[in-house]
Amino acid sequence: MFSALVIATLLAAPQHLPTVTVAAPNATLTLQVAKTEDERETGLMNVTQLPPHTGMVFVFDHDAPVEFWMKDTLIPLDMVFVSPKGIVRDVFEDVPSTTPSTPDAKIPYRDGTAKYVLELPAFEAAKDGIHTGTVLRDLVQLHT
Repeated sequence: MFSALVIATLLAAPQHLPTVTVAAPNATLTLQVAKTEDERETGLMNVTQLPPHTGMVFVFDHDAPVEFWMKDTLIPLDMVFVSPKGIVRDVFEDVPSTTPSTPDAKIPYRDGTAKYVLELPAFEAAKDGIHTGTVLRDLVQLHT
């Protein structure tokens, strides 16, 4: 298992957030937890690499429509939208990366309804057995 310091170093992220482990069908994920508006807004911006089975979980106050805009997201990601009961609703595979010079009109975004959204390295969700209908029970332990 990775410590929070190791994860922050590996991610090369500007944030140093607490981590949580989440059991997926084929792997144990170590995820930074973004609970506040500022933490969620910064997300994985400017991260240059993610090791396998790591990423971030965005925790929202309510199960509601959410939209992710990939501004300054330098690596492609999988995005997993999850219900309050930990049931995966949508998986967006290989959401394209951007650069600081990408015009705003060309920055990818994804939206859906979620209480939790996971961001993982591109193609990681399928490798870890995560698809629509998968239950990620460990997420239910996270509180806002």
